[in-house]
Amino acid sequence: MNDLKESDSAIVARSPGNKAAGAVADREEQRAGTNENPGGRSTDRTQGRAAVSQGAERIRQFIARNPKEKLTALLHHVTPETLRAAYDALKREAAPGVDGMTWDRYGEGLDERLLDLHDRVHAGTYRATPSRRVNIPKPDGGTRPLGVAALEDKIVQKAVVDNILTPIYEAEFLGFSYGFRPGRGAHDALDALAYGIEKRKVNWILDADIAKFFDRIDRDWMLRFLGERIGDQRLIRLIGKWLRMGAMEDGQLVDTGKGTPQGSVISPVLANIYLHYVLDLWVGRKWRPQEARGAMILVRYADDYVAGFQYRKDAERFLRDLKERLGQFGLELHPDKTRLIEFGRFAIADRKKRGQGHPETFDFLGMTHYCRQTRNGHFGLGRKPVAKRMSRTLKAIRAKLRQRMHADEVETGKWLGTVLRGWYNYFAVPTSYRYLARFELRVQREWLVILRRRSQKDRYPWERLQRLCDKLWPPVTVLHPWPTQRFAVTHRR
Repeated sequence: MNDLKESDSAIVARSPGNKAAGAVADREEQRAGTNENPGGRSTDRTQGRAAVSQGAERIRQFIARNPKEKLTALLHHVTPETLRAAYDALKREAAPGVDGMTWDRYGEGLDERLLDLHDRVHAGTYRATPSRRVNIPKPDGGTRPLGVAALEDKIVQKAVVDNILTPIYEAEFLGFSYGFRPGRGAHDALDALAYGIEKRKVNWILDADIAKFFDRIDRDWMLRFLGERIGDQRLIRLIGKWLRMGAMEDGQLVDTGKGTPQGSVISPVLANIYLHYVLDLWVGRKWRPQEARGAMILVRYADDYVAGFQYRKDAERFLRDLKERLGQFGLELHPDKTRLIEFGRFAIADRKKRGQGHPETFDFLGMTHYCRQTRNGHFGLGRKPVAKRMSRTLKAIRAKLRQRMHADEVETGKWLGTVLRGWYNYFAVPTSYRYLARFELRVQREWLVILRRRSQKDRYPWERLQRLCDKLWPPVTVLHPWPTQRFAVTHRR
């Protein structure tokens, strides 16, 4: 990296200099920045027309002037105005926590409630409420525990995240960190990965996943990491309350002594802070400049991590060191979801020479990445929707169509059109057209089966269904540009 302190630098690989004696180090590839850091809420207004605090912008300005100095007075940025803005930003229909308080109900006498909440936060009498644990089924058959926080906890957490933590750590996070950050999304991470694989010397891919990351965060280390930049002990104690509040499950308070509730407002930024110190700084400042012998690219989205290497020995050494590094902080790689595979511009030819099959694929952010050849015979990165996700979506559509079996055809067609439009908005990337066309065809067939089951004599014609789909469904088309083109434009100086 040109400057690891710049959070908005693009992620591309670098070419380390020749380490032989007397050799001149190669110049690193330039890292351009994104268009800009997300702006603060300093000029926004809440629904009550009360001006929002400009504290977030002042924090950003302070960090720009004093990049290594701790911030010792922060909690005063949590004001009745920022609490009101946080309340307005919450989802109205979100499920209530263990207190049963809904957004609409809390809005009755809102000003008095927020003033009381503000006083309790600053007096130190505010108490975090245990979250309500909900177990969400996972595709692999397991469950993912989510914590539904009480409404007041959501309000205070939102105010702290937006007005204090985000302006501090957006100046700290490195360029290859993409998950749960304002102004950065899944497609930004996918573009960066595609650019690195196609434009840099990548021959091996390490697809890494941290097992049960949110459940295994060490709380003591978390508070120590926060203390690296935050000197306001009142804020540290407040965050500690959220870490230790536990969860209610089947009427019992459950607290394992580690982890942070996945699903709470503050969990994403805390997860990024934890991995910033455990993983990102270690890779960016120590391992890559000191250990890597060849080119290396990195992309992290939350706890999903993909690294590309020029040499296999670099990849194997990194994997070994990564396991050791994570173990020092109570984390470990998922044994089934972490793989080192041969992948890149020479993978197809090299494997063919050895009498092996096509290069393995890997999944990242819902996309299966595979090696392909362009019409000119050159290497190209192919991407398509993950098959399991496609099957899961079709299963959900099938279940919903059964419920709507006797509903109006036009209304059902419009609903299916919104489902397909949402699917295309994410998955309609170059090289995925034929897979999207297959997906649309399977949705048509599922709908036809339901339409023909409405009565024993129903023989709904396929031609009539196609006319209805052509009228109500969005056309199958590629909506995203080539990732290397968009990445180059987005990160142009």
